[in-house]
Amino acid sequence: MHILLLGSGGREHALAWKIAASPLVTKFWCAPGNAGIAREAECVALDVADHAAVIDFCKKNAVELVVVGPETPLAAGIVDDLTAAGIKAFGPNRIPAQLESSKGFTKALCTEFGIPTGAYKRFTDADEARAYVQSQGAPIVVKADGLAAGKGVVVAKTVREAEDAIAMMFEGAFGEAGTEVVIEEFLPGREISFFALCDGETAIPLASAQDHKRVFDHDVGPNTGGMGAYSPTPLVTPAIHDAIMAKIILPTVAGMKQRGTPFRGILYAGIMLTTQGPKLFEFNVRFGDPECQVLMLRMMSDIVPAFLASCDGQLKNFDLRWYPESALTVVMAAKGYPGDYQKGTRIEGLDDAAKVDTVEIFHAGTVAKDGAILANGGRVLNVCALGATVTEAQARAYQAVDRINWPEGFCRRDIGWQAVEAEKAKG
Repeated sequence: MHILLLGSGGREHALAWKIAASPLVTKFWCAPGNAGIAREAECVALDVADHAAVIDFCKKNAVELVVVGPETPLAAGIVDDLTAAGIKAFGPNRIPAQLESSKGFTKALCTEFGIPTGAYKRFTDADEARAYVQSQGAPIVVKADGLAAGKGVVVAKTVREAEDAIAMMFEGAFGEAGTEVVIEEFLPGREISFFALCDGETAIPLASAQDHKRVFDHDVGPNTGGMGAYSPTPLVTPAIHDAIMAKIILPTVAGMKQRGTPFRGILYAGIMLTTQGPKLFEFNVRFGDPECQVLMLRMMSDIVPAFLASCDGQLKNFDLRWYPESALTVVMAAKGYPGDYQKGTRIEGLDDAAKVDTVEIFHAGTVAKDGAILANGGRVLNVCALGATVTEAQARAYQAVDRINWPEGFCRRDIGWQAVEAEKAKG
């Protein structure tokens, strides 16, 4: 098969690594890719936002499947345009992609189909939003309605913090994404990531994973796109797994079908495990980043038939198999992230780090120049490892991190702490 992958981050490097391992692949491109992806696929300088150029490339190169990595092209309707041109594409169409691109769209769906989530209100006026926060009190959650690269959510501990977040969003901090704001109930509990592969009718759960959103150790500092992840998580028991499928995933898939806008692709539910059971706090419509990295390490099955079954509505009799080992990834980011950071700094020691047993290093924001690897983003590397336990995977990942020479970078040193504590308690 001829396959084109769209994207340039750590998620896409993990997908490229997994796709390239498929015996079905005869020719494989990635647009635009990065320095790490270039080892798995031929990187092409296509503008992913230029749908006509992507379609033209596919036709000229007889591309049989396009895999869309990030959310922005999905929200822009690239799957609709590829499908109209007769090209098979993995991912949801533009309207179902609103499950991620509009917080209000998702909340309305939850109300319509009885999906458990926090109470909320939508606002297009800053004064009304402030008055609502003052009437509700804190803690409370303020979200930009649209896409904000994982940064459009403020969990406000005080009313003042919430007011500042409202002002920031309506003043244009997130551009178009902040022209409407969703304010919702703060849900106390433990946060987990839950993924399902969907074909418009059927949903197959993937392995569980746990993300670490805060920038610094002990879950302090601002929210980021994700500073590390591990799989499986001990927080998802068989009973919780079944409850999430029955109350959140399956009603969403059924509801989208009922509306005439079936959801195909990866449905990623951000779930809060509350005392009243699992509640949805957000949907994404693609693999999580960095959760994708640990899922790809653990996936035993060939991923290409899974993508095809999703596109073709054939998941009913499909099964995915997983390695029993634990996987963990540590994100190395440029100092200053998620705020301002420097680009173009040199990274050394990657080959030495990759020699640690079971370690895979996925590039998230890198560029190759004159034989050197340079940082080219906020989140730059995903240092991943497998182990019989999360504790073992964590030790290997940090052993590899310590071999990387990048003074301008940093990482959290406690990724996987919840699972490590649980394993210690078990003895």
